[in-house]
Amino acid sequence: MEYNTTRNHLIMKEYGRNIQKMVEFLLTIEDDMDRQRNSMAVIELMGTLNPHLKNVEDFRHKLWDHIFNISGFALKVESPYPIPTKETLKARPERLEYPKKYPRNRHFGKNLEMVIDKAISEENPEKKEGFTQTVANYMKLAYGNWHKESVHDDAIRAELLSITGNQLEYHPGAAPVSSANSTQNFSQGNSNVGNSNNDPFRTSSGKRKNFQQNNKFKSNNSGKGNNNKHNNKFNKNRNK
Repeated sequence: MEYNTTRNHLIMKEYGRNIQKMVEFLLTIEDDMDRQRNSMAVIELMGTLNPHLKNVEDFRHKLWDHIFNISGFALKVESPYPIPTKETLKARPERLEYPKKYPRNRHFGKNLEMVIDKAISEENPEKKEGFTQTVANYMKLAYGNWHKESVHDDAIRAELLSITGNQLEYHPGAAPVSSANSTQNFSQGNSNVGNSNNDPFRTSSGKRKNFQQNNKFKSNNSGKGNNNKHNNKFNKNRNK
């Protein structure tokens, strides 16, 4: 019996020991044509054992790179792709350049600072007011998330004036509804009370009619029940 401790190192475990033995056998083949043909067969077998690679772009390129890696980059065959080397495998990737952004107010973040700059540069007064309201509402939300308590609008207004250099002024609250408008809305609401559309039994004439017919039917049935009781009593007296 052969144990794993006596075998050589398994280079790519996802392909298994048998594929590695096949690649090792390819290295012993002296004929170039025969070695090329058998290498193509091993490539097809590797693709069958790992069908998930078919969903990867250039999956056959990956299979060729893997067979060269399993062979220790000693396999001499013609590849449709550039043949990798040990240097390319062990080469360290270049260091990523992280964005160096240092916001002026880190507790609000860089995105809010970008929105503030956009609001300051906005020339349309309506859009500028909308930006200001959005920034102030976000500041209130951030304050509530960190402090777990509400904040007064005056504090947000003072903070926004401070961080924008008095260029954005927050106006909390909406304009109050005038008494004339409220009276008009109330009168309209009262006028809709008698409307047939608000009455569940007058959504259509048929529904009101059916409702009346149902009441009439119930009253007729109740009368029939009284007549039946009277007839039963009359028959009992007659039998006596």
